[in-house]
Amino acid sequence: MTFSHGEPPWPRFEITCINKPDRQSLVEHITHVGGYGAGQWRLPVEEVIRRIEGRIEGFFVRVGANEADVFVVSPIGRRKHIRTNPDLTKLDNLLSLPACGQM
Repeated sequence: MTFSHGEPPWPRFEITCINKPDRQSLVEHITHVGGYGAGQWRLPVEEVIRRIEGRIEGFFVRVGANEADVFVVSPIGRRKHIRTNPDLTKLDNLLSLPACGQM
């Protein structure tokens, strides 16, 4: 099997929405992310973390014409979470996404 240089050998999915218990809270974490592919999908963040760390699937957020990869952050003494690679906005692009409907 041949892969192009720089592309991971696992499928990548675009995240287009998020869910948080309180959308306006700066301290509450994202609980679910979702998107479209072969249909709508919505996953708990813990499952996204498992898939990224297991190199099963990758995820990204579209920022204009560019893509910001989603990666796992493991702060010492705190729960793992996901965020995007920094881009020109210097903000986590996940937090700018709209809320997912109940899928």
